[in-house]
Amino acid sequence: MAARSQPFSLRLDASLDALITSEAQRTRRSKASVLESLADEALRARRFPGIAFRGGDWNRRPWVIGTALDVWEVIDALRDFGTPERLLAESDLTEAQLQVASAYYEEFGEEIDGAIADNRRPLDELHREFPTIAVLGER
Repeated sequence: MAARSQPFSLRLDASLDALITSEAQRTRRSKASVLESLADEALRARRFPGIAFRGGDWNRRPWVIGTALDVWEVIDALRDFGTPERLLAESDLTEAQLQVASAYYEEFGEEIDGAIADNRRPLDELHREFPTIAVLGER
């Protein structure tokens, strides 16, 4: 767990406070937790223009704007293709999209490597964890 900073006081505009309070109630989290996650995403998106976030509250993940791909999918594809040139030649990704995904990976590699590892879990492991899971083509 990351070390916590010193607490500080914050006064929000009443309408923003109402929105944060509503989000905290909806997600069953504290207002501080909601603000922290929103600030984290906003700062990452500012540092890496071309990256946005999607997914449920429990599974927010970075994706590359203009594609249907999460950052982990771009990095996984880059590894599979072997070189950036080959990936760019054989996909619809632009050089700018690949660059922003790679830059994000440089900063948050552990997070992205974890998502890649989760995706590569063996089917028998997934079947044990989720007994009713079906694989397309299985009967």
